Amino acid sequence: RTKSKGKQPPIYRVLLHNDNVNRRDYVVKVLMRVIDGYTMEDAVNVMQEAHMNGLALVTACAQETAEEYCEQLRGAGLIASLEPDGGGGGSS
Repeated sequence: RTKSKGKQPPIYRVLLHNDNVNRRDYVVKVLMRVIDGYTMEDAVNVMQEAHMNGLALVTACAQETAEEYCEQLRGAGLIASLEPDGGGGGSS
């Protein structure tokens, strides 16, 4: 059994912020286009969570991929941000 001893790449969270500009169906389409493996159900859930709470977790993945997703979401006119997945953040 070989366990790779290489350092794991840091995991980052891609967050979608609510905005009052983009139509909901557009947000769903963008999420499905940009995020690998996203289904209609995934996209609708994230869009609704962002709409209700102002913010939603889109995905957590390696930093490089997360940055790419964030850039593509922003390029499509959505408001997205990144944060390191520290697992022990001080927020309640």
